[in-house]
Amino acid sequence: MINDYFVLDAVTHAYNHLPTNWEDPVLGQAMVELAWHLAADPPNPKYAFTREQYLIDWQVPDVANFIFRESDTDVAVMHPLAIASFKDGYCSVPKAVEALDRYPSRFIGAYACVDPLKGKDAERSMAEQVEVLKPLGLKLYPTSWDGKGPVSWRMDDPKLIYPLYEKAQQLGLTTVAVHKAVPIGPFAVGDAYNPRDIENAANDFPDLNFEIVHGGLAFMEETAWLLARFGNISINMEIQNILVERRPRAFAEVLLGLCRVGGTDMLDRMFWGSGGTLVHNQPALEAFAAFEFPDDLLNGAGLFKPIKQITTENKANIFANNFCRLHGLDVEALKQGIVGDEFDRNGEGPAEPFSTLSSARGETVYA
Repeated sequence: MINDYFVLDAVTHAYNHLPTNWEDPVLGQAMVELAWHLAADPPNPKYAFTREQYLIDWQVPDVANFIFRESDTDVAVMHPLAIASFKDGYCSVPKAVEALDRYPSRFIGAYACVDPLKGKDAERSMAEQVEVLKPLGLKLYPTSWDGKGPVSWRMDDPKLIYPLYEKAQQLGLTTVAVHKAVPIGPFAVGDAYNPRDIENAANDFPDLNFEIVHGGLAFMEETAWLLARFGNISINMEIQNILVERRPRAFAEVLLGLCRVGGTDMLDRMFWGSGGTLVHNQPALEAFAAFEFPDDLLNGAGLFKPIKQITTENKANIFANNFCRLHGLDVEALKQGIVGDEFDRNGEGPAEPFSTLSSARGETVYA
């Protein structure tokens, strides 16, 4: 916990950045370099990765130590990936299975992830992942690689995507997380990262909840209207953790922009996510725990009504309660589940940055 806030990280990954994992060398390297530049140059140099520490095949024990020993994150959700420019999808399903099996009190769930370009194979993969992960939801990207180059699509495509929503419902999944706002490489993507295609999806599948992952980092106006209009749309704040640490005013602008149409109540539809090992997690947790909207921004915020100052209740909801409510998770049970486990620090602060990783023992194979 941090300042008595229970912290649930709604999206973590165990990336394999190694060149040997690049199915497509150009796209693979582009994504790895994008990740590295997100990590580089934090305000506090003690939280700065070296390339040798970062660009590795992250193993589950290192991810767990990094998240739970070196930060005040209490529990987390693991997202495998299915990005076809990587041989293992960039974060493999076996790693997600290992995280759930090895640390069940801490990795309290996972999302399935499939590549829509795989067609019926994607549906079969989803069913297989439901068996081994018992996932909380389905994760989708709007771009993949078809063996020749990148291909993008809309999330309201009735032939390519709607069968995946239907399959998800058949398998008992009620949440679909859609990566938006942040393109994953230096190639033309058209309108694929604009969330406006979630409008038809949310309308046509009212029993599904749609998470807009990275919502608000781009296409703010479209996202704010979607959030206000559809009760089955929420915001996964992954990468916003980087903003609150490094650009708190920009972070305030994003949150206020997302609340511009629907008001302060929209904060109850947002939840914390870090990406797991994208950056060191502790500075962002400290920054958000202390965060307030700047008065000059607050005074001009809100299209139809004023926006209120963020409260401790809002922060507690964003840190854990909103996600738990969406998925029917018992917060108190999650709190009790970590008492006395191997990551319980008995009131002591987090370990020093990078001190718990295998690289500190000279054991990691570097890129």
